[in-house]
Amino acid sequence: MNPKVEKPRPERDSTDGSLRAERDKTDIEFARKRAAIEEIASEIVDRARHQADEVVQTARSRADRKAEEQTAPEARSLEAARAGEDGVLQAERLRADVSVRLERQERKRALASLLRLEREETDEHLLLERGRSDDALSTRDVFLAMVSHDLRTLLGGIVLTAELLETEVPADEGGKAIIRARAQMIQRSAARMNRIIGDLVDIASIEAGKLVVQPVLQDLTGLVKEAIQTFQPSAAARAITLGWAAPAQPVLALVDHDRIVQVLANLLTNAIKFTSKGGRISVRLEAIKGAARVSITDTGPGIPADHLEAIFGRFWQGARRDRRGLGLGLYISRCILEGHRGRIWAESVAGVGSTFCFTVPDA
Repeated sequence: MNPKVEKPRPERDSTDGSLRAERDKTDIEFARKRAAIEEIASEIVDRARHQADEVVQTARSRADRKAEEQTAPEARSLEAARAGEDGVLQAERLRADVSVRLERQERKRALASLLRLEREETDEHLLLERGRSDDALSTRDVFLAMVSHDLRTLLGGIVLTAELLETEVPADEGGKAIIRARAQMIQRSAARMNRIIGDLVDIASIEAGKLVVQPVLQDLTGLVKEAIQTFQPSAAARAITLGWAAPAQPVLALVDHDRIVQVLANLLTNAIKFTSKGGRISVRLEAIKGAARVSITDTGPGIPADHLEAIFGRFWQGARRDRRGLGLGLYISRCILEGHRGRIWAESVAGVGSTFCFTVPDA
């Protein structure tokens, strides 16, 4: 097996070089300012000592003038006292100088340690962000490969079907039936391509913060009924019962009709996709306090408890080999409902089924 070759990344090399240059500048500036501060501090200490010496000298001059009137033994005693005082003062100054020097060295070590720790933390954050960036780029590359593969497959199916229509269909009643069947295949493939492209456009709008939601007051009953009628044929083809009971009273809410139909389409598509032949899907619409709620319950395999939140993330799929979608439907649905000031969540019992619920504010 060939060893993994690290791809050249000139942008990161440039970033690392800039970071090193900035750190070198910071070190130089830090050392310059620290030296200036220490020089100023030394000047202040020297100035204070000079002023103290002047005060002492003035006091001694006064004492000397008085000593001229005293006897010789008293003068010698004064000189001895001064010599002792000078020795004590010199010793105190030496101790103070040593203390200041040690304090500066300790402060220098502490600042160096703090700077090192901050840089290590910065490096750790940088590596973490680069890891996230690598994951995002990897996810993007995988996603683009999936989209390209799906679009090529669907487009290839359309081209092949068109070629078969042109070369193999007889001009009789049987041929007309084949044409109808082939036309339906083309329509399904085109619809699938249109949905993929629509999802990509929605993702781009969401990332740019420009997802358009234009709610108007309407009765959700007709909207839900419309979505169910649209998916009845797909459910029937898999021998799945898709049913619902219309509410007795209108359920009014402020919603964007097309966007909520898009949410229902995503949820019903998933329910049909994961419900086995002969299963059942039930849709319920009800008015609750301050909101309208839609629930879609299926008899599929269920969702593990630790996945109930993750399924609403981008590109999430139940299994790595699951090629039945791009993993965008639930993410887009959540963003649409957030645009309505609503919410969406899932409840599930393993082996029994799942229920997806969403709410939108009522009128």
